[in-house]
This record gives sequence, C-alpha cells and structure tokens, in this order.
Amino acid sequence: MHRIACLAAAAFLAAFISLPALAQGYPNKPVKWIVPYPPGGTTDVLARIIAQWLTEKMGQTFIVENKPGGGNNIGTEIAIKSPPDGYTMLLVNPAHGINATLYKNLPFNVIRDVEPVAGLVRAPNVMEVHNNFPAKTVKEFIDYCKANPGKINMASSGSGTSVHMSGEMFKMMTGCQMLHVPYKGAGPAIADLIPGQVDVLFDNLPSSIGHIKGGKLRALAVTSTERDPALPDTPTVADTVPGYEATAWFGIGMPRGVPKEAVDKINAEVNRALADPKMRERLAELGGKPIPGTPADFGKVIAAETAKWEKVVTASGAKAE
Repeated sequence: MHRIACLAAAAFLAAFISLPALAQGYPNKPVKWIVPYPPGGTTDVLARIIAQWLTEKMGQTFIVENKPGGGNNIGTEIAIKSPPDGYTMLLVNPAHGINATLYKNLPFNVIRDVEPVAGLVRAPNVMEVHNNFPAKTVKEFIDYCKANPGKINMASSGSGTSVHMSGEMFKMMTGCQMLHVPYKGAGPAIADLIPGQVDVLFDNLPSSIGHIKGGKLRALAVTSTERDPALPDTPTVADTVPGYEATAWFGIGMPRGVPKEAVDKINAEVNRALADPKMRERLAELGGKPIPGTPADFGKVIAAETAKWEKVVTASGAKAE
C-alpha cells in the first residue's frame, strides 16, 4: 500500500509539474507560415509584418515560406496536409473563398479542412494601369476598352485570386473585353505592368501602394464602396460603375484538428498586434483595416466570402486557367 501511495503521489506530482509547462509550452520550436504566393505580393507583405511581431512576442521564430502555384492551391494543400500540431500556419486569403467554386475537383475543402485562427486585415483592390496607358479615369478606360475590344491585357496574381475576380466582375458589369494574363503572384504581375507589358491590374492595395505613391503606376480607382484613406484622391470604381464592390481579406488558418491551445495563443497575440497603435498605423499606410476577433469570427468571414464569390464566379462564367 505504501508503494502504491508513493507511486500515486509521484504521478500526481508529475502531472502537477507538467501543467504549467503545457500551458506555457507553445510554441517551443519555430513555426512555419505558408504563403501560397511568391514574395512581393500582399499576402507575403502582411505575413512578414505579422510574423515579425509574433517572433518578437512569442519567443520563437515564425518563418514565412512562399509556396506559389496552382492559383493558391499548391501551398494550401501543403498546409492542410501538414501535421495539425500548431507548427504550420496558412495565410488565408480571398482565393480560398473563390477557388471553392472556380475549381471543380479540389483535393481539399477550406471550410472543412482549415481551422480558423485569426483575421488580419481587409483591404480594397486598386484598378491601376502603367503610366503610358491612354486612359486616366475609369470612364476613359471603359471607352478605350470598347473602342479596342480584346486588345487590353488584364494581368492578375493568378486564376481565382480576388485580383482576377475583381477584373472579371469589372468585365461583367461594363461589357469590356480584356484578355486575362495570370501570373504566379502580384510581384511578377506588377513587374510586367510597370514597363507596359500588360495594361491593367486590379491588385490588392498593400502590394501596389508603394509603386503608386512612387509614381511608377497610375491608380484609376479603388474597388471599395468608399475612398480609401491611403489614397484619398483616388475615386472608387463604383463612382463610374454603380454597384461595383470588391475587397480583399486576409487571416491565419491551421490544419483542422490543431490543439486549441495553439489556436488561442496565436489568436490572442494577433489581436494584441492589431490593437497596437504603431501596427495599426503601418497597416493603414498599406491600405489595410484590421479585422480583430475570435477564431469563430474569422470562420464567419471565410464562409461569407465563399458564398459571395460563388455568385460572382457563377455569373461571370469564369473558369480556372
């Protein structure tokens, strides 16, 4: 009996000692953050800003890994198939809501297979052209497009991205005929837009705003219903095309089944970041508005955006390329 009592006491003591270790243990090694696009685009820019904060505040390195290709699907599948241990994150973005309808045979379902962790920001897209393009307003662009059907090359950061679908919505609502030229991310698309190898891009504002303010690109309009404080002199597409609206949204997900501790700790730290005045100022400079909240709140964003873009994809007849 004495031996059993000693063993029981030892077991209790071990469990007691391990409780704070468990509570404080995550993360106890580097965390991989998969961005399904190449460097230079909005997803990459945002991930690196937040990863720096998490690295500084959580005592482990958060490593951004760019896994581009397949219209966002390659990196997504890698993340979803990773062990659900809290050490692989996914940069969730508009393409996840769009691809659910755009692609007919995806090997995953984001709503089913991704655990929502935290929202990051919403940002408008910006309709922009190279400096030698003849149109300086949305109306002039539409007039030029209709006078030159099929001659305008519309770049995107990949088939199924919000950049692509913002352009498809514009085509659908204006009757403009444009040739879609998909790239593997916003960075390469911008690199070809600046010298005029393509004509127009409906890019997420954070990845283009530096080029616009630096005079390398001309912004015609933002895609939100109101002007954006980051580009106060730029009108909205809806000023010319009533009813037009498209915003990009970004957040963090993990493979379904991840420990609640990991989700809660990342969520809490992200919310602290989004409440920080300097972080908010930095995100505002990029045209991003924080979307703080619980994991469930971000899950609602994913579901609502998936339903919204299903209607656009279906109505536009857009297909994966």
